[in-house]
Amino acid sequence: MANSRETDSEPRVFGYGRTASAVLTHFISVVFAVFIAVLSRPGTSWFSWHPFFMTLAFSFFMTEAILLFSPHGSPIKRFTHKTKGRVHWMLQCFCVSCAVLGLAAISYNKHLNGKPHFTSWHGLLGLLTVCAVVVQSLAAVPLIYHSLAKGWSLAKLKRYHAASGLVTFLLGSASLLLGLRSAWFTASVSEYTWYLSALCPAFCALVVMNQVSSAYTAKKRLQS
Repeated sequence: MANSRETDSEPRVFGYGRTASAVLTHFISVVFAVFIAVLSRPGTSWFSWHPFFMTLAFSFFMTEAILLFSPHGSPIKRFTHKTKGRVHWMLQCFCVSCAVLGLAAISYNKHLNGKPHFTSWHGLLGLLTVCAVVVQSLAAVPLIYHSLAKGWSLAKLKRYHAASGLVTFLLGSASLLLGLRSAWFTASVSEYTWYLSALCPAFCALVVMNQVSSAYTAKKRLQS
């Protein structure tokens, strides 16, 4: 009897844990974006727009776009999957727009100051991330207009989109972490604040990885 109670309670415990993690991720995505906005003071220089737009793109918009499909923490959980898809598409459009604007801001800032472009790991990975999110978003168009992908099943397209989206999100999280090691950020915060800031994209990445992998595992079980 004790064993059966334990096995029955495990899914509830895991469910509560995932719900708490999703809610915390929503909170972190907002707080981290606001914190970087306050720290960078967008509009005070061309550079100030770079951390503002990039954090908005990958810490807020892309995180929220993925969490829309979370069974434990979606803010529009009761809506249809089609509605979630439309909202996801809009958030991703904002993400791509902010990412491109952030890249343009830092490129123009370096041009004005006569500095070379993409000489650091942060710069190179950031460029790769922006290219990846643009390509990944364009490749998702057949999910809305399925007639553009004749010969491909919708299920297969969704599987590839989820996998590529996860990779892109992890690239964005890694770019944010490398950005926190920049001279600008390390000079602006204390050591304690730096570690707290680094935990934000790291925690969000773990929650998103768990969400995507759990969804894939659940579909595999249904098919078997």
